[in-house]
Order: sequence, then C-alpha cells, then structure tokens
Amino acid sequence: TKTMKLMCLAGAGRICSMAVRDVVEYTDASVFDKITIGEYNEEAARALIAELDDERVDFIKIDVMDREDTIRKLKGYDVVMDGTTIKLNDRTTDCIANAGCSGVNLNGFGEEYKYDKIFKENGRIMVPGFGMTPGLTDMMLKHGADQCETVDTVRVSHGAFRPIAYSPAIFETTSYEYDPNLPGRVVFEDGEFKQVPPFARERMIKLPEPYGENPQWIIPHSETVTGQKYLKDKGVRLIEVRGTWPPKNMRLVKALYEWGFMRNDKFAYKGVEMGIMDAIGAYLMQSEEGTNTDLYGYSLHIQVIGTRNGRKVEHILTHTHPSSDGSVPGWEGLKAYVRNVGTPMGVAVVLMAKNKIEGTGAVIPEYAFNPEDVFAELEKRKIIIHEEISEL
Repeated sequence: TKTMKLMCLAGAGRICSMAVRDVVEYTDASVFDKITIGEYNEEAARALIAELDDERVDFIKIDVMDREDTIRKLKGYDVVMDGTTIKLNDRTTDCIANAGCSGVNLNGFGEEYKYDKIFKENGRIMVPGFGMTPGLTDMMLKHGADQCETVDTVRVSHGAFRPIAYSPAIFETTSYEYDPNLPGRVVFEDGEFKQVPPFARERMIKLPEPYGENPQWIIPHSETVTGQKYLKDKGVRLIEVRGTWPPKNMRLVKALYEWGFMRNDKFAYKGVEMGIMDAIGAYLMQSEEGTNTDLYGYSLHIQVIGTRNGRKVEHILTHTHPSSDGSVPGWEGLKAYVRNVGTPMGVAVVLMAKNKIEGTGAVIPEYAFNPEDVFAELEKRKIIIHEEISEL
C-alpha cells in the first residue's frame, strides 16, 4: 500500500485536534507520511504541532470561505478529515470533492450527498458523519441489525455530558437541534418520515454508570435516515434517535424553548440589533456555568428489536470509556467528552488508509465500514462496546 497524505480541516479545533492526536499516535510514516493542519487559526495550529512533536505534521493556512484557494490547497492530499462545523459542511464537502480527495466529517447532516457524483467520478469516497453520533452509533446499529433476519424497531440514544457552551460549534449544535422550525427533526414510522417538535416522545434511557437513567427526547440526527436506508429490506417499522445533555443543560434549553428564545428572534438592545440565542450563546461562552459541568463523557445506548431464527430478540448495545475523574491520564474532565467524539473520526481515517473501507461516492457510514474493524480499533483506545441479547 502506498503512503498517504492527510489534510485535517479545522484540525486545531477542540474535537478535530483529538482526532489528529489519534491519527498521529496510531499511525506511522508507512500509513501517512504527511499530516497537515489546515486551519484559519494559525496560533492554535502551531501550538498543536509543537505539542504533537511529529515531523509528519505541518500547517497550511486555509480559509474555507475562499473556495478556489481551498480546492487548490487540498489537491494532492488523499484524505481530508473535516472538523468544521455543521454550517460549513456543504462548503467544505464541495471543496473536498472538487480537489479529488476522499473525506470524512463529524456531522453528516446530509448536504454532503449531493456531491456523490463528483466523488464517484474521481474514484473517491466521502463518509458524512463519523464521530460518536452519528458514526459509532451507525456501526452499533449495523452490528445489531446484521444478526437479525428482520428488524422491527431501532432506538438510538445517547448522553453527551459536556458544558453547554465550551465552544462556538457546541453552542451552535444546541441551537440547531432545538430550533422549533427545523425540518430535519424526524422519526421513521410505518413507512414514512414524520416531523416532530423539540422535546417530543420523552423516554427514560438507562445508560451505563456513571451516567444512569435520564429522560431523552427526539433529536434531528442522520441515523434516522441512514438507518432506514440500510434496513429497508428488513421491514423496519420504527427508527427513533434521542439524546440528552447534562440535566441542568436540558432544563435551560427546555425553558428557552418554552419562552420562544430558541427561534433566535432579532431584538434591539441600546441600539444594537442581535439574535437572542446569539446573545445567550455569547454570554454562556464567557460564563462559569456555560463552560463547566459536573460530569464529563459520552454514553451510547442502541436498541435493536428484530427476529433471529424466527424468534423475537432484543439487542442492547452500549459503550463505555475511561473515567473523567483524573484517574486515567488523557481522559480528565472535558477531554473525556472530546476524545469520545473525535476518536471515531480518527479511526475512520486510519481504516481508510488501511483500505478497510468500501465504495465510492458519498457513502453512508453503514455501507462504508465493517463494525468489527471499528470496534477493534476503538478497543485499543480504551473505548469499549458492550452487547446484551435477550429473547422477548
């Protein structure tokens, strides 16, 4: 296999930098001989490069708003690991496709699939959404469903335990997922996608300790759509994706939603016009409460109900990771959260480089990777998948 060149867009960001650290730690020059941090923030990029201390890692200043320049700078790279925010993914995927690279990003909210034809023509692959959710969740769903002849119900649930506003991208996710007018907050039920409001279909989900049982609500996530596509021949009747953040965060978001703040209406304060959620986000990013939380980490819970050998079975898949209490180096506090999100994207890139990936074009995670390959890589990194199967 030839060595590859990797471009890490927004590579010095909170989450993508974890994926970069992962690739540096788990590959050598025989896999990637060049790992470039493509960043607008040169200071953050230089600091990361100094910390990594690996001669393969260098820096190129990239402003993804400049399309032609970005395409020119991406050309010659084999794979682009895209750590930019949801709002930029349409723009970045356009650049990755037209530069003739393969790619993977964290969000997978669907704008990427319209570039399918360009990736196919170039013999390249783009996997949209390969963090924890979506990404690892798709692999767990696939692993459970592949053991069933038919699948009736899939419920993907997760708890993301992190502060509400430790970065602009994270607060943007909060505002996006609970926007009352968002068309993408859907469930798949009895053959159709049904739109639901924020805080719909509350369900108590028992996550592995230390997270415990918490209420979760429907969120707009790509697993609903990619799962339906993957399971269309297995008779799937219901797919729901739920999530929660720390209980305190959820109480705040619920109050903001009930009072109409989530619409982000414009208002004027002392002659300055701004969106109300933009103002709240700016405040929270500068506050103690907005940037800290009691418990850090990530927890997934996937339920697949189907038939196996003619009998009704339930698969419950969960995942655990080292504690955030400081007892495990590299997993302290917020690192336990960002490592969980960033690591699967790093793993995806490593598997791409090892040719453990299938297809060309913009490909849903379920078709792109073999769950066992992903689980094995994650286990090396102390992220463990658990499965319980019971007859119903």
